[in-house]
Formats: sequence, C-alpha cells, structure tokens
Amino acid sequence: MAATRVLLIGGPSHAGKTTLAEAVAARLGWSHVSTDWMARHPGRPWKLEDRPVPDHVADHYSSLSVEELITDVLRHYNGMWPDIEGLIRTHVKDESADCLVLEGSAVLPEPVANAGLEQVAACWLTAAAGLLEDRILASSDHARSSPGEQALIQKFVGRNNGLNGLMMDAVKKHGLAHIDTGLTAGVDALSARLQDLVDR
Repeated sequence: MAATRVLLIGGPSHAGKTTLAEAVAARLGWSHVSTDWMARHPGRPWKLEDRPVPDHVADHYSSLSVEELITDVLRHYNGMWPDIEGLIRTHVKDESADCLVLEGSAVLPEPVANAGLEQVAACWLTAAAGLLEDRILASSDHARSSPGEQALIQKFVGRNNGLNGLMMDAVKKHGLAHIDTGLTAGVDALSARLQDLVDR
C-alpha cells in the first residue's frame, strides 16, 4: 500500500483542528493548510482586536435562523469541495509537492467518503456541545459583549452545534475515524493518535 501523503482533519469550530494540525504537521515535517483561507464566507460574529463585527457578518447572523445558517454554511462548504479535492489530488500525484495536513470545517465527511481518494488519511474532531460552547464564549469574550453582540455569538453557537451533529452522523454512517478532543488529554496525545492513522 502506498504511503499516506495527505492528512485531512475536519470538525466544527473550536474542536481544536488548527492547533492539532499545526502540531501534527510539525511532528511529520509536512505542510499545513487551512480551508478557511480558500474561500470567503461570513466569519465569526465577534470583535477581533477591538475591531467591530463587519456589517455584512452581523446582518448574516441576525437575519437568518440557526437552521438557515446551517443550510447556508453547508452550501458554502459543498461548493468548496472541487477546490479542496483538487488540492488533495495535487499533493497525492505530484511527488515533488510537500505532504500535506489540510484542516477545516469545510472538510466534510460525505464528499471525502465518496471521492475514492488514495494515499489520504482523514479524521474528524468533535467535542460535547457544552465544551464547544464554553470555548466559543471564552474566545469571543461573550461575558463582556453587548446584548446584541451576545445574540450573534449565540447564533454562531447554535450553528456550530448543529454542524457538529450533522458531521458526526455522517462520520458514523461511513465508518470514518473520529476523536472526541474533550476526552483525549493534550495536543501531544492527539497528534500521536493522528500520526498512527497516517502510519497505517
């Protein structure tokens, strides 16, 4: 069996994808790319470095229900799949290219399971809804935000938890690898588990 050249890490926001991908890439000596930089979509609806939430982001979260937000982000992620698949296949076929750790919420289980990708390992991260919410509230400084800002953050929490549930349903349906990051202690232990997946 040919050696793995691409590791995919999917999962909801705040499951630990980027931190883990950086650690695994450093451990393996591979490149790391996040799908967050591959296409534009309304980002996280909270202030970053005292910059206000852009109007179009606030409008997006305030005007749509949680169910509509989930539908919209899934539409966006599915629309990204051709570019994601192209990047994967480039790193598999071109042996002069670096091996790659590719992570992001846009790495959805269904297209990966149906693509017949060779020399690719994949794993989805998950965590309990309460843990994901706690991480989002801390990251967004929810406690010091205005009531209007808090409402937007809670919409993001609802979207994220809904996406997490749908991803895990698809992961289990296709028998794909997954890790509950709330039950595995430390980045080193998690990166070792993913390296085992690559080495199989």
